[in-house]
Amino acid sequence: MIEVLTETAIQEPQRIRGLEMPWNRVMGSTEAPARAARALGPWHPQEFMAECVETVPEAGGLMTFVFRRTDGAPLAFRAGQYVNIAFPVNGEDQDPVDRSYSLSSSPTEPWTFNITVKLDPTGLVSPWVHQNVRPGTVLEMLGPVGAFHLPDADRRARYLFLAAGAGITPIMSMVRTIHSLPGHADVVVLYHGAEAGGFAFHRELAYIASVDSRIKVFYSLGDRNKPEEWEGLSGRLTAAMLDEVAPDANGRQVYACGPEGYLNTATELLQKVGVDDTSIYMEFFSGDRQTLLEYAAELALAVDIAEEIAEEISDSAEDYFESQPAAFGIYEPGYDAEGTLEATGLPLETVEPEAGGAEAPAASPEPEAATPDASNFDTVGTGSLTMSFLRTGINVRIDPSEHILGVAQRAGVRIGANCQEGMCGSCKVVKLSGDVDMNHQGGIRKREIDAGKFLPCCSTAQTDLVIDA
Repeated sequence: MIEVLTETAIQEPQRIRGLEMPWNRVMGSTEAPARAARALGPWHPQEFMAECVETVPEAGGLMTFVFRRTDGAPLAFRAGQYVNIAFPVNGEDQDPVDRSYSLSSSPTEPWTFNITVKLDPTGLVSPWVHQNVRPGTVLEMLGPVGAFHLPDADRRARYLFLAAGAGITPIMSMVRTIHSLPGHADVVVLYHGAEAGGFAFHRELAYIASVDSRIKVFYSLGDRNKPEEWEGLSGRLTAAMLDEVAPDANGRQVYACGPEGYLNTATELLQKVGVDDTSIYMEFFSGDRQTLLEYAAELALAVDIAEEIAEEISDSAEDYFESQPAAFGIYEPGYDAEGTLEATGLPLETVEPEAGGAEAPAASPEPEAATPDASNFDTVGTGSLTMSFLRTGINVRIDPSEHILGVAQRAGVRIGANCQEGMCGSCKVVKLSGDVDMNHQGGIRKREIDAGKFLPCCSTAQTDLVIDA
């Protein structure tokens, strides 16, 4: 006997008013039962290590990477924020390259977290990430960072989400978060893509829209030719398109993410349909100089906060943890006088293809090279201080008012540089001795500074220097 399933009318669920993040009610509470939830409050950015535990291919040339913190703690963040990650694209013995990626998972599931990376074949980092990050890969991270996120509480919770291409990643975090929470909300998602099969997360979005009446999803193919079977919208973002998907846009909070051109157009159109500037929130996946400077300032502030927290822990690890609410013990990592330890648990094992043949013998350690004698180097330039570049084999004179990078490059020292403002970290070198005054914009981390590294583009010499360059 075959049972036939028939659809019956389903009543709308009864909901509480508005949306409230799970940590919001305990932010000011002192009651012991509420303390456990404080562990999940996104209070401040931290520097931490995280290991990849899963990779998920997505449409549109994207790949989702699922991580968990190695110290066993949850990653507390707000939907829409991002993390800054150090990728060893040039090898473990070279300086890592930092990139920021939006979190695409929901903070209501904080024990693992996702980033979703679009492959740019001409890029430096994304090809390496797609080819090399696998379960078991451990990376250094800083986060959460960013002011682009949902509020902790919203009585009205009426949103319009605009996304183009990879700009769907922070928007996906917001959609997943709202779907996971109780409460009344009214959400419209308008997602622009380049081709019909290139919309990342489309299956999950379709599912969420089918089971959650609070969320509606619309797709547009931009200015590309649409296939005959295409049932979505077509054309670039216009005021008419906004009116079609959200005729009440001027009564919604708008969150938009995508390339600079798309967001500039969105800003103009939203103003045309009556959306106030105070209701528009933007996250650029590419931007002009001013935008990059703003992001650099965000990261620099996050580094400062993370350093303060790390210093508190290192000054007195035991006192730090004992001062936290007792319920923090739910995930409290092990620690010693030097800080936190990796969490204990099942080891992460991945299936590797079996290699035939005998195991190769361990390589003998290479003898350490003798340090060159700088007194034998030629000396060039003028100034009251001397910089000795050991690899180049030259002494360069410099005044305390001059930035080190320019003086070194003019003397023939090869140091890579990009932004030259302390943002990108591409000029990072090791200082073996001496003191510098460095005014960076987030391009270097505390553990790198502690290891003797500095950015010559934004540094001046305070004493004679010996530099490994």
